[in-house]
Amino acid sequence: MRRRDLLSLLAGSIAATTLSIPTSANADELVIKLGTRAPQSSPWFLQLKEAANLIRDLSGGQIQLRLFGGGSMGDEGEMLQKLRIGQLQATAVSTIGLQAVSPAPQAIDMPMLVKNVAERDYLLAKLAPRLEALLAERGLVVLSWSDIGFTYFFSTKPRPTLAEMRLTKLFCWSGDPAAKDAWLAGQFKPVVLSSTDMVPGLTTGMIDALVYTPTLMLALRAYEKAIYMLDLPYTSLTGLTVIDKKVWDKIPADLQVKIRKIFSDLAVKSTAEARLKDAEALNTMKAKGLQVIAPTDPQEWPKAVESVYGAIRGKVVPADLFDAVHATIKQYRATGGK
Repeated sequence: MRRRDLLSLLAGSIAATTLSIPTSANADELVIKLGTRAPQSSPWFLQLKEAANLIRDLSGGQIQLRLFGGGSMGDEGEMLQKLRIGQLQATAVSTIGLQAVSPAPQAIDMPMLVKNVAERDYLLAKLAPRLEALLAERGLVVLSWSDIGFTYFFSTKPRPTLAEMRLTKLFCWSGDPAAKDAWLAGQFKPVVLSSTDMVPGLTTGMIDALVYTPTLMLALRAYEKAIYMLDLPYTSLTGLTVIDKKVWDKIPADLQVKIRKIFSDLAVKSTAEARLKDAEALNTMKAKGLQVIAPTDPQEWPKAVESVYGAIRGKVVPADLFDAVHATIKQYRATGGK
C-alpha cells in the first residue's frame, strides 16, 4: 500500500545518457539548473536558495546554482526527464519521485513503518549509504536527505474507519502502476492523476481523498476541499537533492567536499524547520476549518498494511530492501535505538 506523494515519474534510466552542461559567457563558469516542486515559500526551497548563495560565494562565482521552484519545471517525473536530456542538472525530489529511476529509496517511507521521528532518523542513517550507492549506479549523486514530514489521509467527508476510507476516490500519482496495484490490494479505490490535477480533481469531484503532509496541504490550499484529516500518521516522506554524476564530476574535488557539507548542514536545518512547519500548518488549517478526526480503531490500519505486504515487497519496494528496513526497525525497538 503506497501513496503517491510528491510527484509523477519518468520512464527510462538516467544512466547512459548524454548531458549538455550550460555555461554562461564565462567559459569557466558552471551553471547548474535545479528544479523542485517545493513552493518558493517552503523551508525546502529557502534552504536551497541559501545553498545557492553559499556555493556561489565559495566558488568565487564560478558555480551558479539556479533554482526553479514551485513546479515551474513540471512534476517530479518531468523534472527527472529534463535532467536526463540536460535541461536540468539537479533536482530536489521525494523518494517516490525517484521510483522510475530507482525504487530503492521508497523502502524507508513505507506505510506504517516508523512511528516517530527518532525511528525515521535512525532508519535513514542506517540505510542512506546503501541507497546512495544504488543511486550512483543510475548516475545520480545524492547531496542531501531531508524530512518532508509525515503523511495523513485528508478527505472531503469525515471517515474515521478503514472501511469508510476504502470507499473514497483516492488520489494516486500517475506513472507508477505498482502503487495503484498496492492500493487496490488494500481494497482502496485509487484514481490515477498527475500531480497538477490533484487540486482540480478535488474541486471537480474526480477525487475526494488524498494522502499528504500538513505543510503541503496548506501550501496547495487543498485543505479547503479536503477539510477532514484522519489523525493517524500513515507514512514518513523523505526528500533528496540529487545531481547528475557527469556534472558533479566537473566540480573540483576540494569544492565537492565543501558543497556536500553545505547541503548536509542545510538538510539538518530544513528537516528541523519542516517538522515545526507541519505543526504550524496543522494549527493554521484547523483555525481555517480543518477538522481532525480520530480513527475509530487505530489498530486496524497496521493490520491492513501487513495484509498487503505481498503487493509491496518485490513490487513497490525491492525485496532485499523491504527485509532490511523491517529488520532495522525491529533492531531499533529491541535495543532502544542503540
